[in-house]
Amino acid sequence: MAGTDEEAVAAADDALYVLTAVLLTPAKFPGVLGDDYPEACAALGLAPLAEGYGLVLGQDGDGARWTVVVDDVSLVAVAIASWDCGMEYDLSPDERSVVTALPGWPLAVAVAAPNVPEPHDPDPEIAGGPPLAPPDTSVWGPAQRRLGADEIALQWATWRAQIDDADFRKPGVGSDTAAADAGSGSDTAAVDAEETGGESGSEEAGTGRPRVGPSGIRRVLAEARAYVDSPPPLGRVRSSFASGDARTLRADGPGWSLVARTDDIAFVLLDDRPGEVLPVGRGPELPGLLEALDKMAVRPS
Repeated sequence: MAGTDEEAVAAADDALYVLTAVLLTPAKFPGVLGDDYPEACAALGLAPLAEGYGLVLGQDGDGARWTVVVDDVSLVAVAIASWDCGMEYDLSPDERSVVTALPGWPLAVAVAAPNVPEPHDPDPEIAGGPPLAPPDTSVWGPAQRRLGADEIALQWATWRAQIDDADFRKPGVGSDTAAADAGSGSDTAAVDAEETGGESGSEEAGTGRPRVGPSGIRRVLAEARAYVDSPPPLGRVRSSFASGDARTLRADGPGWSLVARTDDIAFVLLDDRPGEVLPVGRGPELPGLLEALDKMAVRPS
């Protein structure tokens, strides 16, 4: 989307009621926007600056939705950290830090500003272009796949608790694709991901579980290994903090997303497996792959 004109920036900056904010940096960006940092920036018509941006989502005095892009990343990061800790923080970017104002919101926002009209898109004459909008969660595609991966990364313990380690040790199941084994009668099927907006896949006869084949898992692991030798676009592999000495890894590629902890298993989501989350056992190869990916991943500064 092309940047809006000065009139749109002025309209958004006039008494903007800030509702939330997110970072758009090589190490942390809304997955819904793209598989990597340059792609996420391109979705908003922004140049992929090394320092990144902050995205401030709010409403103007008429209730219109605006996404204000600022280059003061530190300010936005402090605000997000404060809110995460349950502390109040008045996020008021300086006018000089405003890069552009985009109509609409790229993410779903569950709250609204008090004492102003309900959230709505700005007047087209002021907006200067089509408004941003969150993806339709009634269908499955790349954006929904990345949203699902974002959720798993945020709620790792909840998703991990659904997997029994005994499933990875069943006779005849391959090492790194244990939970994706498609053998008849296998209990090691995918975990359904209804909350990501998709629908579960076809079921194995007599088991009531989604059918999962290992070929997609093998392709993802092979493409992830290729990143180690041929670095992908910036932000395709990201590493963030986890409990203990572990790291949470996030990798994306054409049609797939991977979420893992360096001391544990991985989860894979695929464009062609709507609404399914495929667990991948550690086996003899996954630990080394995760270690190598972590070494070349982008990390928060």
